[in-house]
Amino acid sequence: MALAAIAALAWAYMILEARGMEQTGVCQCFGVAMSGPDVSAWSIRAIFPLFLMWAEMMIAMMIPSAAPMILTFAMVNRQRRLQLRPFAATALFVTGYLIIWTGFSLVAALAQWALHAITLLSPEMKSSSAILGGSILVLAGIFQFTPWKRACLDHCRTPLAFILTEWREGRTGAIIMGLRHGAYCTGCCWLLMALLFVAGVMNIFWIAMITVLVLLEKVLPNRFKLAPVTGLFLAAWGVRVFISR
Repeated sequence: MALAAIAALAWAYMILEARGMEQTGVCQCFGVAMSGPDVSAWSIRAIFPLFLMWAEMMIAMMIPSAAPMILTFAMVNRQRRLQLRPFAATALFVTGYLIIWTGFSLVAALAQWALHAITLLSPEMKSSSAILGGSILVLAGIFQFTPWKRACLDHCRTPLAFILTEWREGRTGAIIMGLRHGAYCTGCCWLLMALLFVAGVMNIFWIAMITVLVLLEKVLPNRFKLAPVTGLFLAAWGVRVFISR
């Protein structure tokens, strides 16, 4: 219930921000206007609200797909407690996981600030360059076929195996396990998140589509070959963007 509540709150606030942007043409990132009818430069102070915006999005997008791993960790903890063995609060595991995605959010915020500064993002916070958009799409498509993608995805698909092989005792151990799972999860999904620079950072439809894709990649068996199919689609889309520029 706690996971569902956290994700629901993040989604509710994100939708509220997106609707405000649709109505006014200005994205109010935690009360700070980040865009408008022009692409005037943002000050360095804009990085912090951008970071908060990305962190909020990552919580909303990644908590659903991390739920199987988190629930498995909680289940193992309950069993250990019943057996009078040492255990740690599940919140510590979640904290470690979110620390990694918070780090990613900072990198994404810096990237968005830099892209805006060199006028490669439109007021709608999406790529205004066919070269940039096409490159992100093609790279994301190619990445779906790489051993790194498969290795990271394998760890995310097998929660119990991860918990048993990566188990560490104590509170610090729980945080380290969360950090390691967050690293695998980020390694699996970071280029999919970069697609938001193509579709629009605050585009709720594409945020939802990517969230569902990430979830399906983690819960569907490997025989469905979702990653390669997605890779072909993204690469073809990227080539089309290059051709149509």
